Amino acid sequence: MANSVIEARGVARAFGEVRAVDGVSLAIERGEIFGLIGHNGAGKTTLFKLMLGLLSTSAGTIEVEGKRVDGPEFREVRRRVAYLPENVVLWDNLSGVETLGFFARLKGVDPALCAAALERVGLRDAARRRVRGYSKGMRQRLGFAQALLGDPALMFLDEPTAGLDPESRREFYRLLDALRARGTTIVLSSHVLAEMQERVDRLAIMKNGRIDALGTLASLRDGIELQIRAELRARDGARRKLAASLGAAGFEAVEAADGQLRVVCPRARKLALIAALQPLLADLVDLQLREPSLEDIFLGHAGPEVVGRAA
Repeated sequence: MANSVIEARGVARAFGEVRAVDGVSLAIERGEIFGLIGHNGAGKTTLFKLMLGLLSTSAGTIEVEGKRVDGPEFREVRRRVAYLPENVVLWDNLSGVETLGFFARLKGVDPALCAAALERVGLRDAARRRVRGYSKGMRQRLGFAQALLGDPALMFLDEPTAGLDPESRREFYRLLDALRARGTTIVLSSHVLAEMQERVDRLAIMKNGRIDALGTLASLRDGIELQIRAELRARDGARRKLAASLGAAGFEAVEAADGQLRVVCPRARKLALIAALQPLLADLVDLQLREPSLEDIFLGHAGPEVVGRAA
């Protein structure tokens, strides 16, 4: 693809008899937030490390910015690439600003920029405190701060919101939106699917080392037979009338314990359901129409053998 930052072709990586990544072909476009999801052991972290050049492939090729990750020219490209691993390991005896100063020297970045990076992740007041006194969420934010150093053109973020409270998670995604607006390409892996579904441009679902599905959330919904759910709250005395009218239109309305009526139907009949509800609006107090979530899509692809392991 002409606008691709990353291109993987037939990539595989085996550890003995285990094929952690098995024939993955993938193109990630410039300036997009790309999500990578899958059950534990699906191969996500291994694929991250292959794309970073931290692991060598058993087969296939990977190019970042047109340079093969196993070639000598990738060294220069890697200076513009940031990585936040799932488990951030830091030095307890260093302060936050000292930790960032170490990473700044490794990256060839002016250490004077460390204070601004700490400010961006909400650690300004903890800059001089030793990392041993940081909470898990603070350590995660410090790890993200090191990834921000040098304004990277490409970021790999593996479970970046682990340990963050709701406010910190919202701020984290606000920062991602700002980075994308500046043209940064972001590859994001997370088990918190509810957070990802409204924030990624495209995503891939990995299963047993392979790409099981790839596309936008809308295209993935269209590619699998899932149902939508309508939740109806009727005016006093109108519940039976609503149920009867919907039944005549071919939709079964089931009364829930909370007194609402619930209708479940295939997505292909969504417009027919909306048409059936239109003349009934005067009898409704509230109406919620729920599309299949990213979690529904993931579990639909995961299959019964891995659903129990999905986070």
